[in-house]
Amino acid sequence: MTKRKQGPEETAATEPSESEQLLFGGPLRYDLGWNKHEDAFLQLNLRSIFTRLPHLIATTGHLAWEADKNALRLVAFAEIGRGISQAVGLIAVNRALAHILGEGTTTDRLAQAGPALLVAGGTAFLGAVLRALSTAGTGQLEPKVERVATERYLAHTAKVELEAVEDDEFHKLLDSASYGAGSARRLVKYCQNVINALMSLFAAAGVLAILDPLLLPMLVAMTLPSAWAALSVARRRYMSFHVWVQHSRAGQLISRLLISTDAAPEIRVHNVGPFLLHHFRAMSQSQEGEQERLARLAARTGLIAAGWSGIAAAAAYATLGGLLWTGAMALSVGGTAILAIRTGSSSLNNVVLQINWMYEESMFVGDLHRLCEEAAKRTIPVGGLSLPKEPTQITFEDVVFTYQGKGNKKRALNGASLTIPTGKIVALVGANGSGKSTLIKLLCGLYQPDSGRILWDDTDAAAADRSELVSRIAVVGQDFYRWPFTADVNIGIGRPEVPLDQKRLEAAAQYAGAESFIEELPRGWKTLLARGYKGGHNLSGGQWQLLGLGRAHYRKGQVLIVDEPTSALDAKAEQQLFDQIRTLADAGQTVILITHRLGSVRAADLIHVLDQGEVVETGTFEDLLSDDGQGRKLFRELYRIQAAQYGLDGATLPCQNGQAPSANSGKR
Repeated sequence: MTKRKQGPEETAATEPSESEQLLFGGPLRYDLGWNKHEDAFLQLNLRSIFTRLPHLIATTGHLAWEADKNALRLVAFAEIGRGISQAVGLIAVNRALAHILGEGTTTDRLAQAGPALLVAGGTAFLGAVLRALSTAGTGQLEPKVERVATERYLAHTAKVELEAVEDDEFHKLLDSASYGAGSARRLVKYCQNVINALMSLFAAAGVLAILDPLLLPMLVAMTLPSAWAALSVARRRYMSFHVWVQHSRAGQLISRLLISTDAAPEIRVHNVGPFLLHHFRAMSQSQEGEQERLARLAARTGLIAAGWSGIAAAAAYATLGGLLWTGAMALSVGGTAILAIRTGSSSLNNVVLQINWMYEESMFVGDLHRLCEEAAKRTIPVGGLSLPKEPTQITFEDVVFTYQGKGNKKRALNGASLTIPTGKIVALVGANGSGKSTLIKLLCGLYQPDSGRILWDDTDAAAADRSELVSRIAVVGQDFYRWPFTADVNIGIGRPEVPLDQKRLEAAAQYAGAESFIEELPRGWKTLLARGYKGGHNLSGGQWQLLGLGRAHYRKGQVLIVDEPTSALDAKAEQQLFDQIRTLADAGQTVILITHRLGSVRAADLIHVLDQGEVVETGTFEDLLSDDGQGRKLFRELYRIQAAQYGLDGATLPCQNGQAPSANSGKR
C-alpha cells in the first residue's frame, strides 16, 4: 500500500524547536520496542481494513480460546444472537409500520400491528440480555488473555541464554512484547466491538435486501463517505497525539530535572535553574503552537468530511423520497429503510475505528509471538552429561571469548588457560578489563566459549546438564541483586527450589555476620527490604553485602565464587569474612575469590593473574612477590602500587613466617 503524500502543513509539525536542537540534538524520541509501531495506524485504508479483518479476528480468537474456551463461546453466541435479533426486530418494525400506515380504523390497524410490535419489543429485550452476556464474557476473557500472553513471553524469556538478554535488538523485541500482553487484552474488547458492529451491519443490509434490493446501493452511498470521514478524523487525532507526545516529552524531561533529587545539588551550585526554565518555556510554547495548528487542521478536515457525508446522505434520502413519491416503494418500507440505513451507517463507522485500533494492537501481539519464536531459538539447552560428583579440579583450556555487540571485536578472553583445584581458595586478580569476571561467567555457564574447553575433571561443561552445573555454584557478586522482598526471602532465594528452612536461614545469617542487624529490623526476618512501600526498610551497603554472603551460604554450592566481597565492609568485618572463607575451604568447599585488593589474597592457596584476557602468572602469594624466576612479575608490580597508596614501601616488603604484610594493613 502506498502511503498518502503529506502536505507541508502536516509535515511541519515534526520539526523540533530550537531548544530541542540545542539540548538533545533534535527531537527526543524513545529508542524502545513499544514505539516502533507508532505509525501503524496510518498504514491502513478502507480496503486494507477489511482484508486484514479475518486475520485480526483469528489472532484474537486463538488467544481467547487458550485463555477461556467457555467465555469465548459465550461471547460468540451472544454476538451472533444479537445480530439475528436486530434483523428480526427490523423486519418486525416493517410489519408494524405496514399495518399502522395501512387502511382501516386506528383500532384495527393497532390491533393488526400488535403482534409485530410485541416481536420488536421482545427482540429489543433479548438484544439487551445478549449484550449483557457478551459484556460478562468479555470481562472474563480480558484479564485471562493478558495473563496467558504475559506468562507466555515471561516463560520464554526466563529460559534464554544471558547473551540474548544482553542483546539490544532482543531487548527491544522483549520491550515490545511486554506491551503486547496489554495489547492482547485490549484486542478482546476491540474484537467484540467489531463483531457487534458487523452483526448490526449485516442485519441492516440483510433487511434492506429483503425489503428492496435498490436500498443496498443507498446504504453504501450513505455509509462510505461517513466511514471515510471517521477514518480521516481518526488519523488526524492519532497524528496529533503522537506529535504532541514528541514535543512534550522534551518539556517533561526538563520539568523532571528541575525537581530531581540527584540533579538538585548541581542545579543550585551552578545556578542551572533559570537555564532549564527558559528552555522549558520555549518548548512549551512550541507545543502550544503545534496544538493550535493541529486543531485548525482537524477542524478543516472535519468540515470537509461532514460536507461529503451530508451530500451523500441528502442524495440517499432524495432517492428514497423519489421512490416513495412515485409509489415505487411503500411508506412502511421507506420508514424501515431509514432505520436500517442509520443503523448500518453507524455500525460501519464503528467497524472502521475499531479495526484501526485492533490493527495497531495486533502489531504488538505479533511482536510477542516473534519474541517467543526467537527465545525458543536462543533458549538454554535442557539435559546433557552429568558432572563428576566430587571433581578434583576445574580446568580452562585455551578459552577464547568475545562479547557480542555492535563493533565489538576485542576478545575478553584470549586463550586463557588455568586450573582451579577443588577444596582450595583460588584467587583471580588483575586490572579492570583483564577478563576476571568474564572467566567467572563462563564457569557459571552464563556464556559459552567461542573456542577452547572448560573441564570438570574430564567432562566438558559445554556438553553438561546446565541445570546441574548451576546448582553446583553459589555466587556473591559485587553488584548482587537487592530483591524487594522480606529479609528471609532475600537469603532463601539462594536456593528457591526448596521451601524456606528457618534453621538453615539462621545458620546462613550467622555465617555472614548478619544475624544481629536482622534481629533489630522492625519485623525481624519478615521485614520488607524495599524503600517506598508501607513497612519497607532500607539497608546500608555493608548490610546488603552481608545478606548476599548469607544467600550464597544458604545455597550450599560446591563452588563459592566471591566477587569483591569486602567492598562495603569495615576492617573488622573484612577480616572475619576471610577467616570464614578459610574455614569453608578447610571443610572442602572450593572458593574462587576475585578482588582488586591484592593484600586480601594472601590467604589464597593459588593465585592466577590475568592481563588482556590471558593468564600471565600463577602461584602462591609468596611466590608472586618473590624476586625468584623470570618474567614481568605483574602481581608484584601491582602490589607495590597499592602498597604505596597505604604509605608502605612495596619494594622492601619482607616476608615473615611465610606471610607478607597486607596492602590493607597500612593506613585506612
